[in-house]
Amino acid sequence: MKLLLCLVLLALTGSAVQGGEGGGGTPFFIAGNDGIYRDSINPDTGKLGQVTLACAAQGPNFLASSPVAQILYATLGAGERSLADFQIRPDGSLHLLEAIRSGGTGACHVSVDRDGTNVLVANYDSGSIASFKIHPDGTLGEPAFQARFTGSGPDPNRQKKPWAHSIYTDPGDAFIYACDLGTDSVWIFKFDRTTGRAMPDDPPAAKVPPGSGPRHLAFHPNGKSLYVANEMGHSVTVFARDTASGGLTALQTVSALLPETPVAGVTTAEIACHPTGQWLYVSNRGCDTISVFSIAPDGKLTLIQSASSVAQFPRGFAIDPSGRWLITAGQKDNRIAVLKIDPGTGRLTATDQFASMPGPVCVVFPGAGQPSRQEPIRD
Repeated sequence: MKLLLCLVLLALTGSAVQGGEGGGGTPFFIAGNDGIYRDSINPDTGKLGQVTLACAAQGPNFLASSPVAQILYATLGAGERSLADFQIRPDGSLHLLEAIRSGGTGACHVSVDRDGTNVLVANYDSGSIASFKIHPDGTLGEPAFQARFTGSGPDPNRQKKPWAHSIYTDPGDAFIYACDLGTDSVWIFKFDRTTGRAMPDDPPAAKVPPGSGPRHLAFHPNGKSLYVANEMGHSVTVFARDTASGGLTALQTVSALLPETPVAGVTTAEIACHPTGQWLYVSNRGCDTISVFSIAPDGKLTLIQSASSVAQFPRGFAIDPSGRWLITAGQKDNRIAVLKIDPGTGRLTATDQFASMPGPVCVVFPGAGQPSRQEPIRD
């Protein structure tokens, strides 16, 4: 089959799966084992709507939305054409526009720049990244830029080679930052959003502690601090960011786990900064927790809570645009769960809201993952 994806477009209403009652409100999408699902959350009450299958797809593992158009991008876990784009229809269902090669193998992460003019992809298996210009209709062309990483890390089982795990542009769309689990590096590139091309920064990378395995990262809203979730090290490394040069200076590495937490079988996964810039959230698979950190004026972190993720094996989560709710994706118990964010302390409490679907791994609010582009912040 031409696309090698077994993608099936559903009827306009989709097919309903168990979900919460009532709800309505802010829509979001979830990547699951057999496709991309959609739901909504009431920003005042935290109630979920009815979760439905927006489009069947073979193993979507990460999602990103355009900040300026009704387009959703997905990396797919199987097939040669592992980067897909979908039109978001008015009723919330998805229409496949195309599926293309991702510029490498093992596509695992996708993001859209703040201008909504470029898509960036990290390819885990090939240890490479790529950028694609977005056409007016939301589709993509050939890669405008590609880079393959080199090097290794101290762990003989997991760091024999580069494993590109995620890729982002900074709040000014002037730099690309890519986490490489295999070399303990955050690679940095100067980015031309007009052409979609990039070139290595000087220096070309910043390092986390050896054997930490950087997975994902998050920017503070002011653009001056950058936080890296270390999958293997169960920690977060805090970097100060030079907004003019793009360079990173490590300030702190802090554990994402309480001291008494057994680490066998535990891996740190997703990371997100609260819209207010007051708190940072990190998910930990295996012990199934969400770490809550307070953020000091200098960007440094203090662990203030280790909350149950409710959903088991929280590979992904997202904070809703109101900043009141955090939705976790439980890959192993096949459900998403809503946690309430205390507006004064940032701490999390469980709610009675959850919905079931096969193997959820990623949650994204359309247009909320990448805010509108800011001009580079000068000190």
